[in-house]
Amino acid sequence: MGVIDFNKGSYIYVGSALNGLDSRVLRHMNTSEGVYNAIHWHIDYLLREESVRVEAVYVRLSDEKIECEIAGKVSRYGSGVEGFGCSDCRCNSHLFRVKSWNFLPDLKMEKWEAAETHLT
Repeated sequence: MGVIDFNKGSYIYVGSALNGLDSRVLRHMNTSEGVYNAIHWHIDYLLREESVRVEAVYVRLSDEKIECEIAGKVSRYGSGVEGFGCSDCRCNSHLFRVKSWNFLPDLKMEKWEAAETHLT
């Protein structure tokens, strides 16, 4: 992917956790806090940056893989970072710069309160 310069602002990352939401989100939070250092996904590079802060975690529970469907819908509300987080699919991006998160309830996304204890 190469080096990406990110503009200051709010971003939404669309990911999936079919094999365990709690452990996946906790892993990302620990990466953000510097506790977990392994890099497996594009988001790991971003979360390791000191200037990056996770503000909230929104979820939509499903037994099916709906990550690309949600990324397509989020793309209507923000501008995608080309190639980010989508190396295993045909999407243009799974990371989007947005002006607000107000549209998330329209996508049936709910704030995941369990993540609140890990937010910095």
